[in-house]
Amino acid sequence: MRILVIEDEPRMLELLRRGLQDHDCTVTVAQDGLAGLEIATSYEHDAIVLDIGLPYRDGYELVRMLRERGGTSPVLMLTARDSEDEIIRGLDLGADDYMTKPFSFPELVLRLRSITRSVRGRENGKLRIGDLGIDPVRRTVTREDKPVDLSRSEFSLLLALTRNAGRCVPRHVLMEQVWGPNSAVGIGALDVLINAIRGKVDAPFEHKMITTVRGEGYMLSRPEAVIGLSR
Repeated sequence: MRILVIEDEPRMLELLRRGLQDHDCTVTVAQDGLAGLEIATSYEHDAIVLDIGLPYRDGYELVRMLRERGGTSPVLMLTARDSEDEIIRGLDLGADDYMTKPFSFPELVLRLRSITRSVRGRENGKLRIGDLGIDPVRRTVTREDKPVDLSRSEFSLLLALTRNAGRCVPRHVLMEQVWGPNSAVGIGALDVLINAIRGKVDAPFEHKMITTVRGEGYMLSRPEAVIGLSR
C-alpha cells in the first residue's frame, strides 16, 4: 500500500515510517497540515494516516478541505484524543476510521487495508453499496434513491457497517465506532440501535441488507449476497 503519513512529532513520524515500511508499505511523510494537504491533493495514495494536532492546519480542517476538494483517499485519524465527540467530529468531516495512541502496527495495517477496500464503493467522497448510498460529510442516507432519516448514533453505526460491507463487524468494534472506546453503554444498546436501523433501511424494501452473524456481530451484505439471499 502507498501510505501518506501526516504527523508533526519527529519520533512518532519515524516510528510510523519504519513500522509501515516493515509491513511492505510505501510511505510518504509530511510534518504539518499545509504540506500534508498539498501532497494529499497532488498525488494518489491508498490511504492517509493523519494526526489531529498538526501545525498550520489541524487534522479536522485538513480532512474537511481534502473532501471539499474531491479527495477520496481513505483517512485514518491517529490520535491520543478518545472522547466520543472528537471521534464523531472526525468521522463526520470525512475520516474513515480512527485509532488512539498507543497502538500496534499489525492492527494499524489491518485497519488501513480495511478502509482501502472500502474506497472502491466511494463516489466523490460518497459510499454506495448496491442501492444504499451514504454521504459521510453531509450525513445523508438513501435507499433506492429515497432519503432515509437516521439519528446521529444510527448514522455512525450504519457508516461503520457500510465501510466494512461484506464482512462481519464484531460487536465491540461497532460499539467503539458509535460510543467510543471507553463508553459504559451496554451491549443491549447496540441491538436496539440495529433494530432501529433495520426498521428504516431494510423493512420498507424488498432486499434486506443487514445480517446478524450469531455470536459475533453484524454485517452489511454486498449486492451479490443480497440477491443470493432473496432467491
